[in-house]
Amino acid sequence: MENSPKAIRCKAAVCRAPGEPLVIEEVEVAPPKAFEVRIKIICTSLCHSDLTFWIRQDFSIFLPRILGHEAFGFIESLGDGVKGMEVGDAVVPTFLSNCGECRECRSEKGNFCSVAPFSVFPGMPRDGTVRFKDAAGQPVNNFLGVSSFCEYTVVDIAQVTKVDSALPPEKACLLSCGVSTGVGAVRKIAAVEAGSSVVIFGLGAVGLAVVEGARFQGAAKIIGVDVNPDKFDIGKKLGLTHFVNPKDIGEKSVVEIIKEITDGGADYCFECIGLAALMSDAFNCSRVGVGKTIILGVEMHGNPISIDSAEILKGKCIMGSLFGGIKAKTDIPILAKQYLNKELHLDEFITHEVNFMDINKAFDLLVQGKSLRCIIWMNN
Repeated sequence: MENSPKAIRCKAAVCRAPGEPLVIEEVEVAPPKAFEVRIKIICTSLCHSDLTFWIRQDFSIFLPRILGHEAFGFIESLGDGVKGMEVGDAVVPTFLSNCGECRECRSEKGNFCSVAPFSVFPGMPRDGTVRFKDAAGQPVNNFLGVSSFCEYTVVDIAQVTKVDSALPPEKACLLSCGVSTGVGAVRKIAAVEAGSSVVIFGLGAVGLAVVEGARFQGAAKIIGVDVNPDKFDIGKKLGLTHFVNPKDIGEKSVVEIIKEITDGGADYCFECIGLAALMSDAFNCSRVGVGKTIILGVEMHGNPISIDSAEILKGKCIMGSLFGGIKAKTDIPILAKQYLNKELHLDEFITHEVNFMDINKAFDLLVQGKSLRCIIWMNN
């Protein structure tokens, strides 16, 4: 590892056309600029957000692009101005920055950073430029400032969190996005308390992380809503007490069923799929006067939410959350410690593992609804 890092040539899985298999090809990864680090990725995983950006035609203007944002690795080199981290440190990158110094990061409210602001655009957060070139010397766009589907990647220091080296790589990987989002939303956004009722629409990785968070907080009723009956068995291991399959409830609506189970409405409702209709359902089955609905899913079609304004006047509220309110540099180490202390469950989220060269299998598994998290080992 050099003191004056040079460009590195390595393998990356490049998205060149929406919905088409990623192409494994050689890319050049630039050395880190000021306030950046270059990370050797050990493992990464496929999040549903990657799938959304991979398949939607309206995001094709950003192609070619290296997707991926949930990962674990070691710092390979440092740019100027980086403090508090060293070459060889075990780290996880996160799509949302946490510089720890700006007004927003110092505040107890919210988790948006103004130094390295969140963006879906192709470049790095501070200067908007990219860090990858293909074999022909043409730029390949970054993704959420992370681009972990590459053997090496460059990430802004505000988007990098050190983790305990005792944490297994595949478990650390989960904390860089999905699990932290679900657990964080329960603790930091909803502030779920013991004895309360919680309903979760969508039992993917984020939804099941909400289940785990609700169990940890001592919720009395934890209700999952999903069309896949296999999710009930997985959910029970994490604390699910009830399961509702919309295909098996006859003429009753999901809202009616939830109100029956909760004696009038759930205290906390989480939408973890990304469909406006389900966001409305989640809101409608929340308890009058106190019900909170937390939106974690990105609406996959860009549709608006429709709710009855009169219900708002009854004291119910609807809230949005990015990354579950998590501030990476302070909250992820806490979650890691809770896993190492056997308080937080992570093992159940890993359903498949593949080699980097077989990364497209991970996409197939997620599209078919067969996986929660598929760990992709770089083997570099």
